[in-house]
Amino acid sequence: MIENNDELILEDINEEELNNICDECKQEHQSVTQNLILTGYKICKSCRVSKTIFPL
Repeated sequence: MIENNDELILEDINEEELNNICDECKQEHQSVTQNLILTGYKICKSCRVSKTIFPL
């Protein structure tokens, strides 16, 4: 049942949004899509940690 939910979420997100390019640093990283699904923001793991530590 959880798998179906994940598939529905991925279907709602455009193909353009799943390009794994971070909006902050403009580098390609696998964690961008994961963070987009989890948080709604297209940022990589390192930018997410940076924003958590230094929220400016």
